[in-house]
Amino acid sequence: MKITLNNRNENFDCETLTVSQLLEIKNFTFKMIVIKINGNLIKKGTYETAVIKNNDNVNVIHLISGG
Repeated sequence: MKITLNNRNENFDCETLTVSQLLEIKNFTFKMIVIKINGNLIKKGTYETAVIKNNDNVNVIHLISGG
């Protein structure tokens, strides 16, 4: 499977991935993140069931707060 992840081409040895699987594979452990698949916001409670398919455009955005 080929996807665009944060504007970079990535290849995976599977046909589909869930958002949770992608976060685990890429070791994204940030507490505050926003996930978009093809521009659609994915709610945190659906990471286990939200499916990423071949040629999807995925954005994983790490939110940083400061003061």
